[in-house]
Amino acid sequence: MADADLELVRRAKAGDRSAFDELVGPLIGQAFRLAFGMLHDRAAAEDAVQEAAVRSWRKLNNLRPGNPLRPWFLAIVANQCRTVMRASWWSVLRVEVIHGPESAAFEDRIVRGADLRAALRKLGTDQREVLVLRYYLDLPLEEVAAITGVRVGTVKSRINRGLAAMRPHFEPEGALA
Repeated sequence: MADADLELVRRAKAGDRSAFDELVGPLIGQAFRLAFGMLHDRAAAEDAVQEAAVRSWRKLNNLRPGNPLRPWFLAIVANQCRTVMRASWWSVLRVEVIHGPESAAFEDRIVRGADLRAALRKLGTDQREVLVLRYYLDLPLEEVAAITGVRVGTVKSRINRGLAAMRPHFEPEGALA
């Protein structure tokens, strides 16, 4: 962690809200992508990130000196997403209305995205989480391991099993019907 970040952490731990905002602000985009990848619902993802930010503010003293903020914060986001998925109302399906020009390419992208989301939803939480962190957020394996609280070898195993489980749901590009 850079000296400037260490100073921001020190100030935030002392109660400086602007220092905390400066630390967490750049991570909100990645946190949202993680939450959306896990929850597949924009509103739920926004709520999860907001709740994770509040929790991280309250638990800031748990951040060990010198440890990077991003894995710590994204772990809180992932935990919040797991909590949301365990909630009984999670099974309610929400469909966003899409407005705009309807072209074949646009529809194809929507269908492929829906297929991917459906395949991800069929995975267990552990496999879905590592796939989203690795491929959607493009995080290194070591950071994925830190966020999920498991070893790098376990992350690799979960990624391989998750990809293998998703393969049957997709036809190779250019496959003949």
